[in-house]
Amino acid sequence: PVVREGGSVRLLCNVSRNFMEGIYLSLTWSVKKGSSLLEDLLTFGPDLGVTVGDDYTLRYTDGGMRLEMGNGVSHSLVLSGATPADQGMYVCTARLWTREQGAWNRIQEKTVEMGEVTVTPTDPDYTVVLSTSVNAKFSGDPTELECKVTNVSNLRSGRLGVSWLYRDVQPGDVPVSTHTIASLDENGNLVPGKMYKSRVEAGLITVTRTEPSVFKLRLLRTTAADAGEYTCAVTAWGPSRHGNWKKVAEHVTPALKVSFANKRPVLSAAARRLREASAAGSTFEMSCQAHVQNLPPGTAFSILILSEEAVVGSPSRKLASLGPEMVLQLEEDRDLMLVKTGKREFQFRIQAVQVTDRGFYWCEMKAWTKQPGEDWVEMAKGVSNKVQIDFIHKGPTFDVSTSSDTTSVFPWETVKMECDVSVSGTSPTTDDVAYEMKWFLSRLRGSNSPSLLASMDRWGVVHKAPRNDSSDCSLERLGPRKFALNVHSTQDSDAGDYYCTATPWIHSTATGVWSKAPEVSSQRVFLNVKFALWDSMKLPLLYGVCASVTVGVVSLVLGLVCAHCCCKTTTPTPRSRNKLMELEMD
Repeated sequence: PVVREGGSVRLLCNVSRNFMEGIYLSLTWSVKKGSSLLEDLLTFGPDLGVTVGDDYTLRYTDGGMRLEMGNGVSHSLVLSGATPADQGMYVCTARLWTREQGAWNRIQEKTVEMGEVTVTPTDPDYTVVLSTSVNAKFSGDPTELECKVTNVSNLRSGRLGVSWLYRDVQPGDVPVSTHTIASLDENGNLVPGKMYKSRVEAGLITVTRTEPSVFKLRLLRTTAADAGEYTCAVTAWGPSRHGNWKKVAEHVTPALKVSFANKRPVLSAAARRLREASAAGSTFEMSCQAHVQNLPPGTAFSILILSEEAVVGSPSRKLASLGPEMVLQLEEDRDLMLVKTGKREFQFRIQAVQVTDRGFYWCEMKAWTKQPGEDWVEMAKGVSNKVQIDFIHKGPTFDVSTSSDTTSVFPWETVKMECDVSVSGTSPTTDDVAYEMKWFLSRLRGSNSPSLLASMDRWGVVHKAPRNDSSDCSLERLGPRKFALNVHSTQDSDAGDYYCTATPWIHSTATGVWSKAPEVSSQRVFLNVKFALWDSMKLPLLYGVCASVTVGVVSLVLGLVCAHCCCKTTTPTPRSRNKLMELEMD
């Protein structure tokens, strides 16, 4: 029969026999579960007594198992409050006994299968309520959600697990995906979601079970990206026939929208020019001010100054920055100044503007908050408008050219390349201009990744790059605008395209400031290092001939010495000319 969990099962055993004096009857109800042995539930008789199996004593005492005697033929065993553990094949065994001298003797036995009982389990029923126990007021504050399970029924020996889910809130009908933050499985193990794994492992997100039916999710530092809808899915697990756990029920709460108690913080930055650079060598000053909304007290600010050339598509570069702890960091080795002049205002200055400084400048400001013993947390960010440095450069124009005394050399020879700087327009005097020279080598023709060989700064100090070859290079100044590169003991690795760059520095007689002009590059000169076949083979051949002659002479001398010392001359003994005597025999 098939009964629902919690119902009753009546196991009827009919016995027909001939009643004889001194013959007694006993009935035993047993069950076989799976591949296990037969297990006795209850035995009635033969002495009209009842014997209950060891595992069913408590159930018999509580009334969950009772014996109903019929009219002498039909006898029933009733199981109340059926559970999935009651499933199995039930058997009734009838035995006849005699009693002699106080001992029972079995004389006959018969076993009949009453059928297999299947218990349909009833799914657990419960209610899940999601609420906010701690709500973050500002970015960086903690947020805590509570998932409480109530009105639990039919759980019995089952277990509860939980999964925390997040979904972003988008305006309109924009589809969004749901992400799993973390879960507690049927064994209580914490399983972090893929997108939140690093935060869970770092302890920034915790999932706990404070009571048997209360689960909590805590965000230690709530950010603007955490605002959205949260749901709690509670899963009920029950034991399966194979000893594992299987999911028997799941309840998902309605979405709970989480946002900051106060409005989202807003930061906007504005840049304005304080002093305009009208010519090379003048001073440029710029002010950056932050305008904020909904920021908590004690907020700190940081600033980053960026610039780019006035050419479409040119990359931006960092110049200077001040962190939330007011630590100054200069990205370029120049005379730059960045200071905080107000609560939310900063000032940036370039002391001596160069021609290469022309372009756009702006600032990036951020608002930060910090809890005691924790790191800084970003709350808001703003980018200012751009301020341009644009003045007309009326100075001279420079150009550079490269020439070589030869374009093809043999190994171990020296080659000399000259770099001439030409000036057009208003030419400054020799004392009012200095040049910073650099020499490059590109071993692959047309390559855009050359290597620096050597450089000479505007004070005449030479710096050479490290070399792994046996060749060497040197720089010399041949004139006010003529420089030379010498490559000594050339090798195959010295072949390639050579070119030089010149960066003029012009001295202003009015202000006394040196200004840096744009860098100019020369055309490329290719140097070929020939492979000298005879030069590479003559020394090995000479060494081989000398070694062969030496070995031959030594072998000849050793042969003569051995022949003279080891082989002696023997004089042959002459034969006797006497005739043999005739032998006579009697």
